[in-house]
Amino acid sequence: MFQIQTMNKISPAGLDNFDRTKYTWGDEMNEPDAIMVRSAALHEMEFPASLKAIARAGAGVNNIPVDKCSEQGIVVFNTPGANANAVKEMVIMALLMASRKVAASMDWVKTLKGNGAEVTKLVEKGKSQFAGPEIMGKKLGVIGLGAIGILVANAAQALGMTVYGYDPYISVDGAWGLSQSVIHANSLKEIYENCDYITLHVPATKETKGCINASSIKMMKPGVRILNFARGELVETADLLEALDERQVKVYLTDFPTDEMLDHPGVVAFPHLGASTPESEDNCARMAALELIDFLENGNIKNSVNLPNASMPKTNLDRVCIIHKNVKTIISQISTALSALNIENMLNKSKGDYAYTMLDVDGAVSNDIVEAIQAIDGVIRVLVIQ
Repeated sequence: MFQIQTMNKISPAGLDNFDRTKYTWGDEMNEPDAIMVRSAALHEMEFPASLKAIARAGAGVNNIPVDKCSEQGIVVFNTPGANANAVKEMVIMALLMASRKVAASMDWVKTLKGNGAEVTKLVEKGKSQFAGPEIMGKKLGVIGLGAIGILVANAAQALGMTVYGYDPYISVDGAWGLSQSVIHANSLKEIYENCDYITLHVPATKETKGCINASSIKMMKPGVRILNFARGELVETADLLEALDERQVKVYLTDFPTDEMLDHPGVVAFPHLGASTPESEDNCARMAALELIDFLENGNIKNSVNLPNASMPKTNLDRVCIIHKNVKTIISQISTALSALNIENMLNKSKGDYAYTMLDVDGAVSNDIVEAIQAIDGVIRVLVIQ
């Protein structure tokens, strides 16, 4: 019986995928095989030896010690794209608010309380201060064409915008999903120089952190409107606020506010609501559960952040799954340890410093064989699925 420890309230849309004859789950498990988590921080948690996988019901894994998991042979999954539509809708709403000063106008209307019959006249008299341009015909630059960026680009194009997309790492599937009307930008400079609106949809990495800064802002069109619903670290706050003061940036909309931003009239800030929809929570939980099931029952890996994707159709043979360092000679040593059995199918994939090998063998895998593989220098974990 597999044990699944739930670190947050997980949608039944996910948990209902577990076969009750094979799985048990709850927030207290003595020897969990896997953890399902949303926002709970796991950095201080001591992982039991039984733990084989962690599935994050969401895209970001900042709450999970990924390096520690890799060292202990724990596969970390996320659910990319499961909340993409929810975030897209939030971004499109913000795109409209970037033009029409909706938030400021709503705050102003509340100040008219108590004026009785004069409210209608006051509304008509004061509304001009909140006038703003239409987005139709304007140019939008989408930086990052993953699941969310593609949906945003396609939706903006359908609303009549001219859309520039930039992503040197766009996947083949992503390229197929992108509207043919989206202009392929060859550089960030092309986005900065041409676009009236810019929206960020990239992860926070060494290359992308602080990409919106004094230098990049200088390349942008005066009065550019910037949206950041990806990661707060992408923007240098001091540089952005200075650009807002100088009117180089017209408005900044984000769901990653900082204390310095909250009283600035050029900032429209939200709590981090992008994926806060029941549909998104259901989709993330369902995807996370299916990833765990396929790994625990078949050894297949999909959407792991620390190990490569690897999948083979399951047969009636015993399957040996090995997490190991990505170094030379390990495969030959594994083959030697399995020399008493026929290897019918084999798959080896790597990702950075780590690799994953799957072998279907004709015969029973004994404890002695498992111990021999585990003793190989560089092998981190051995799982046998019968």
